[in-house]
Amino acid sequence: MSSEQKLITLQSSDGEVFEIGASAAAQSTTLKNMIEDDCASSTVPVPNVDGKTLAMVIEYCQKHADPEPDSDLKTYDTEFLDVDQAVLYRLIMAANYLDVRELLDAVCQKVADMIKGKTPEQIRKTFGIANDFTPEEEEEVRKENAWAFE
Repeated sequence: MSSEQKLITLQSSDGEVFEIGASAAAQSTTLKNMIEDDCASSTVPVPNVDGKTLAMVIEYCQKHADPEPDSDLKTYDTEFLDVDQAVLYRLIMAANYLDVRELLDAVCQKVADMIKGKTPEQIRKTFGIANDFTPEEEEEVRKENAWAFE
């Protein structure tokens, strides 16, 4: 990060304060618009994102804003997203709220990969989803959507 680059100050929902360079902040369409509209001259509250998650989003944005010439972002993303489900969900919410499209796409792909090739029962177990269908209702859904069970 150049010494002249403008720093943006963000405050998470739990009061943690972070500084992020303008080029990294621009990975977020929300923050980019605030910078362009000169609304980011003071601390920018990020009320829907806790400090731990915001720190991860900032790390991701910094890595993607100024990648090392020989860096492998695909490997970085894979390792970055090797976290538990609760963290993945918080990252989805934060990336959506801040409109960090690349991060949102990467996290959603990770969740989709967790679902791919699994039966409904396996998906329920993986994500802790209770089956609230009666056997008759489930059979009806399977008949109506037979294409999905092929």
